[in-house]
Amino acid sequence: MKDVVQLAEGWSLHHDGTPLPARVPGCVHTDLLAAGVIPDPYLGLNEREVAWVGRRAWTYTRTLGPEDTGTGAHERTDLVFDGLDTAAVITVDGRELGRTRNMHRRHRFDVTGVSGRLAVEFASAYDEAEAVRAVTGERPNVYPEPFQYIRKMACAFGWDWGPTLVTAGMWRPVRLERWSTARLAGVRPLVTVADGRGRVEIHVDLERTARGADRRLVLRAEVAGVRARTDVDGDRAVLTLDVPDPALWWPRGYGEQPLYELELTLADEEAAQGGRTLDSWSRRIGFRTVTLDRSRDEHGTGFTFVVNGVRIFARGVNWIPDDVFPSRITPERYRTRLRQAAAAGVDLVRIWGGGIYEDHAFYDACDEMGLMVWQDFLFACAAYPEEQPLRGEVEAEARDNVVRLMPHPSLVLWNGNNENLWGFRDWDWEPELAGDSWGGGYYLDLLPRLVAELDPTRPYTAGSPWSGSWDHHPNDPDHGTHHSWEVWNRRDYADYRASVPRFVAEFGWQAPPALATLRRALPGEQLAPDSPGMLHHQKAEDGNGKLDRGIARHFPLPQGDFDRWHYLAQVVQARAVAAGIEHWRAHWPRCAGTVVWQLNDCWPVSSWSAIDGDGRPKPLYHELRRVYADRLLTLLPPAGESGTRAGEAGSEAGGGGAPALALVNQSAEPWHTTVTLRRLRADGSTVAQAVLDVTVPARSVARPALPADLAPDAASAEEFLVADADGLRALHFPVPDKDFSCPAPRYDVTVHDLGDSGSVDVVVTAHTLVRDLLLQADRLGPEAACDTGLRTLLPGERVRLRLRGASETGANAVRAALFSGEPA
Repeated sequence: MKDVVQLAEGWSLHHDGTPLPARVPGCVHTDLLAAGVIPDPYLGLNEREVAWVGRRAWTYTRTLGPEDTGTGAHERTDLVFDGLDTAAVITVDGRELGRTRNMHRRHRFDVTGVSGRLAVEFASAYDEAEAVRAVTGERPNVYPEPFQYIRKMACAFGWDWGPTLVTAGMWRPVRLERWSTARLAGVRPLVTVADGRGRVEIHVDLERTARGADRRLVLRAEVAGVRARTDVDGDRAVLTLDVPDPALWWPRGYGEQPLYELELTLADEEAAQGGRTLDSWSRRIGFRTVTLDRSRDEHGTGFTFVVNGVRIFARGVNWIPDDVFPSRITPERYRTRLRQAAAAGVDLVRIWGGGIYEDHAFYDACDEMGLMVWQDFLFACAAYPEEQPLRGEVEAEARDNVVRLMPHPSLVLWNGNNENLWGFRDWDWEPELAGDSWGGGYYLDLLPRLVAELDPTRPYTAGSPWSGSWDHHPNDPDHGTHHSWEVWNRRDYADYRASVPRFVAEFGWQAPPALATLRRALPGEQLAPDSPGMLHHQKAEDGNGKLDRGIARHFPLPQGDFDRWHYLAQVVQARAVAAGIEHWRAHWPRCAGTVVWQLNDCWPVSSWSAIDGDGRPKPLYHELRRVYADRLLTLLPPAGESGTRAGEAGSEAGGGGAPALALVNQSAEPWHTTVTLRRLRADGSTVAQAVLDVTVPARSVARPALPADLAPDAASAEEFLVADADGLRALHFPVPDKDFSCPAPRYDVTVHDLGDSGSVDVVVTAHTLVRDLLLQADRLGPEAACDTGLRTLLPGERVRLRLRGASETGANAVRAALFSGEPA
């Protein structure tokens, strides 16, 4: 049987001639940080102080003893690296074993009988990238860093939400594998379902030793109690298992997620004593079908996920690496973040193309939670050369990761790139390239051929955004996937309502992180929007200017009041994203999905995330729980109005006509409900009222007519509309907050201790209209959290907020942590 020895211990990192203890998996930055050589680059302005690390070459060493690599009971010993970041030379006592130049693939070297000083010498990623650029020539790029010339996590070079921390090291496990006769070199399970029967077609590649070249071997496989075996004379074999009536894997909200253990063993039955097992492989699989409906219709070209024959509106989020130093991301950290996503109603996670192919632990958690995974190939926001040495690395990387990840039932889509087809057509790349390669051959030829060869059970799309062909603009909202960035960059979020894209794969709005996150990241700083640390932890071009303009369209822009600026920036983020989702969900099935930019952060920063770099949810996170729920009640402002959002935190408008009532039912059961509609004055008194009985079929949207006398005057600063149904609420304000005659909020606060639970209930009773009430729990202690985000209360209403982990729970302290749309 194959023997595996992990090489996690005994490594040294050489710094200025001095060996430092090194952790594997890890990287140079984490080792230097642990040794006290560098400060924490996530704090203050320290990122600048450690920039030198990425510009240097680094060497890791350890000893390989004869007992590690000698033949002994095995014919062969391999040194296996699951991830080398990035350009490395591997030697033993100066004898070169090999060279690598790709962070995203595995590497294997024969070290049978080799012993001595093992060294892994990493060149600076900058030096490697410049050497490749000298061969391939210059290519355009949206950032001033050379990430397209090296197969490395692009965002390590910085992004508009991330620091520039250019890493090096063994970022995934290193091990010795000792084996004899043959080993399983590659296993590809093609899992399909048809007519109630599941099929697993296992394609196996073997590697043999010289002694094992002519031996007849046996492969055995088992899943769900079904077994198969085959004799193997060469290096390839196929086994097929037919499983009657398997339980189907479903996305969350559509059914269960049954997983089946698939086991494969390789045996030498000619060996003495009845044969012996040489190698084994196992993975959990799920039975399901997935297709993309990209057919033409009267609106253009669709983009709808169909799982097990059911059409799905995808409630998605974009995922970036959860840490700039990926070796620090543990399986539990993956699970925590993905549980947060699932709890917010998310059913699809897009792994963005400027990051990494994540660890199996990520996909395992998605398999279990029913989170569909959209996997980008790792190309983002740049023209990529298609010449050697990059082309061979791109193909090897794609083959490696398609085979590695394809057992996971959560994986539903391969995507060729992020924004590069769009960039070629729209960002002045085409004339600058003057016929040079730019990556189109990867996305439109190489990658689709590899997916068709290796994993034909899943759809492939050439990019995001992508209209499906050059007959349409790559980011045409009527065809395929669309990225909506005019809103945020230049326009108000009300303009989300100006179109109905077929599938919105990116859109979002920024906000600063939680106050406790800022205090930890910027110790001792007097916080202000333009204080040094705040500006350093704002990486977007004119990011603060866009935040200020977003606030000023709806509220008086605070001057000299950081706490209120911070609160309003978070309110506007939540309203903006909700405005888009509510509008687009209300247009199902024409629009078939929204993927918010972004779920998470990789460090403490002002960004588009719903969960900040310390793992604290922003108000946007709680809004996602509302707008991604199976059932959604919304009031959509009339077409052409500059409203904010229709929903719990209130919408605003500024034009003629009446709002539209929409009820979205993504559940499997009809929704029978009574909608109570009230036209109210700012003081809470009723102008008009109506009750509607509404039935919304499963997976459908209903738009009942709104009685004419319920629409507030389009220019009214004193009236608004409220809709209530089954505990859900939507609000419509005809004018922006700054123009609405909202009285100064008055409310009572009481705190109820829940005993040994460590939690308290905060009860807020409103005496006036209170818009966008928010308890910023982290002001009451860095571990404190609240179960509720933004809430709007009518006069006389009461809300109960569950607060846990707070170090301060007095009524005065709690009141000081409460904010609302109008200053008290």
